[in-house]
Amino acid sequence: MGEVDPAFIQEIEHRPNLVIIEAEGIPIIDLSSPINASELVSQIADASKNWGFFQVINHGVPPESRRKIEDAARKFFALPLEEKRKVRRDEVNPYGYYDTEHTKNVRDWKEVFDFTVSTPTFIPASPEPDDEELKELVNQWPQYPPELREVCEEYAREMEKLAFKLLGLISLSLGLAENRLNLFFEGSSTTFIRLNHYPSCPVPHLALGVGRHKDAGALTILAQDDVGGLEVKRKTDGEWIRVKPTPDAYIINVGDLIQVWSNDTYESVEHRVMVNRERERFSIPFFFNPGHHVWVQPLEELTKGEKPKYKEYNWGNFFTMRKGSNFKKLNVENIQISHFKASE
Repeated sequence: MGEVDPAFIQEIEHRPNLVIIEAEGIPIIDLSSPINASELVSQIADASKNWGFFQVINHGVPPESRRKIEDAARKFFALPLEEKRKVRRDEVNPYGYYDTEHTKNVRDWKEVFDFTVSTPTFIPASPEPDDEELKELVNQWPQYPPELREVCEEYAREMEKLAFKLLGLISLSLGLAENRLNLFFEGSSTTFIRLNHYPSCPVPHLALGVGRHKDAGALTILAQDDVGGLEVKRKTDGEWIRVKPTPDAYIINVGDLIQVWSNDTYESVEHRVMVNRERERFSIPFFFNPGHHVWVQPLEELTKGEKPKYKEYNWGNFFTMRKGSNFKKLNVENIQISHFKASE
């Protein structure tokens, strides 16, 4: 194992399988296709129900906007470590650079740079339900590359447009009004973007770029490079399936909030990131999250005739607790929506 820190090593049952199964089934949906609107909504419904993941092409995001942020990310991660750590995030401000993140209490083989989309962003000062104090979060921008802030903010605007378009299609696919979910995201949201860098790894059979997890928010919109590494746990048999990179496509996954709002009609699916012995990898996820004040529960329109499967919870408290757990290894499982399951 050489000099690899044991903190990176996955438990035997969670170690990656180096025999890759590439996904044929994860749908690719053309958002500009001349098919009628109901057919597009039907494709979104099938993908969300059967996979929890899909890819979109002809999505309206200018290729130049994506190219600029990818180039800037590469420049930033190529900086010396001491430079990157000048904008290091911490438990007070969870935005900026970080290289010791944990998933399921195992350290991830990656370094990240996070920035919030809404400025300012407010979250609860603590995850305690009775604590009404808020804290303001601000972005930390490095001096180099000098264009990073501008290209990130431009890209964020494009991502928000795509996110609301997809949110509308998911709403329609659930039989709701197109704008039914929009109100949860208006005002100051907690949406953020992450620049990921996964260096080449000498032990790709023992470590993961990101361990198995589900995304806590509503939607994740992922740009990945041509190296690939994202794996999705197939619902039918539990096999880990590699998502083959499609040029200029975005990979979309349904998050925990959609699962709760839909009362389990759609399910947030486990996924993870493999690392590569020869090649580094870059990716950029956009995490579409509501405002801190939003209370989350199954929507009344989707629980007629059946019992709500989740108790109400506050998104801000949930988000704050999840953010805090990124900084230290816990002795207990991180907070999950399963903790809010209603009793049968």
